[in-house]
Amino acid sequence: MTTVLLQDVRKVYGGTQADVDALGPISFGIAKGETVSVVGPSGCGKSTLLRVIAGLDSATAGTVTVAGQLVSSPIGDVGIVFQRDLLLDWRSVIDNVLLPAELRRMDLSAARTRAMQLLAELGVADFALRYPWELSGGMRQRVAIARALLCKPSMLFLDEPFSALDALTRDQMNVILQQVQIHEGVTTLLITHSIQEAVFLADRVIVMSGRPGRTLDEIVVPFARPRRLSLREAPEFAAIAGRIRIHFERTGILVG
Repeated sequence: MTTVLLQDVRKVYGGTQADVDALGPISFGIAKGETVSVVGPSGCGKSTLLRVIAGLDSATAGTVTVAGQLVSSPIGDVGIVFQRDLLLDWRSVIDNVLLPAELRRMDLSAARTRAMQLLAELGVADFALRYPWELSGGMRQRVAIARALLCKPSMLFLDEPFSALDALTRDQMNVILQQVQIHEGVTTLLITHSIQEAVFLADRVIVMSGRPGRTLDEIVVPFARPRRLSLREAPEFAAIAGRIRIHFERTGILVG
């Protein structure tokens, strides 16, 4: 079953000198329970794509449907994690996670139980009463993921969530995110500029061109889950990563 479907989506921004053709046309779908990575160079419209699918921005042309419904406003059944964690420094970790429940006027007792379960799953339950400014970057993003999943959304959208982290922490977060995905069974859209991250986390990779972002390739990732980081050293993994890299070299994004 297709949860998300894009058909000939374009986005054009008005500029002071001339309009900016930012995205598309681009078409693809995301199946229920699937993880799709979108990888491409900076400025190719990856974040714009996520915003359009989530209903945070409108497409100039084409259509986006989620669960069969045309997207014309922000959708509710999705948790979103951005590059910046957007945690509120004056609220404790647990209170940051509980914020969506407060805004939706949910049962806070049940929500607190769910929040603590998520923090435990993400390895930061011991910091529930701490404040964001007391945490490392990786720990803050774990809290942001817990907040995004609190209301049990069917979809999780991540916009380059680990790009500001050091390489070791980023690897750790890749493994943790995979574990959470398996446990929650959530349909996931990951925006990234890391080829290795895109392949490691996804069932399918959408390779985007430079601006305006269009689809250069769509690659099925055949590896079973859970995946270990050592998979990245396997020839089959290297072949997929190499296929993506060749696209970027051919279009001048990378110099081979």
